[in-house]
Amino acid sequence: MEPRTHLHADSRFCGTAVALDEGYARVALEVIDSMTVDAQGLVHGGFVFGLADYAAMLAVNEPNVVLGAAETRFLKPVRRGDHLIASAQTIDTVGRKHQVRVEATVNSEKVFEGTFTCFVLERHVLGELGSK
Repeated sequence: MEPRTHLHADSRFCGTAVALDEGYARVALEVIDSMTVDAQGLVHGGFVFGLADYAAMLAVNEPNVVLGAAETRFLKPVRRGDHLIASAQTIDTVGRKHQVRVEATVNSEKVFEGTFTCFVLERHVLGELGSK
């Protein structure tokens, strides 16, 4: 299966899809120096969240999918040089609303978990601007 959404996402910051199936995505991200916030190499949580969000979008895999809400927990710190894997699975779909469960791991150890509420819109969220 090929990605049908977020086609211009930068893999350096969002990750790379390594598995994609109906209602499921697995995305890998190599942590780079520019993601760190201090001399110890702590990675800013926004990059971990971005990876998880991208995995959720790919699990839905519709061109006009957007994030409506997320309930998340950061479980362990992520460090410079870590290899993150986010696995996303659709757990419920009602009409255009999709609930997606996402877990991110480093060396098979869970560092992040969350439930993402995604919506598939009839047209691009930016309307006519989206086609420019």
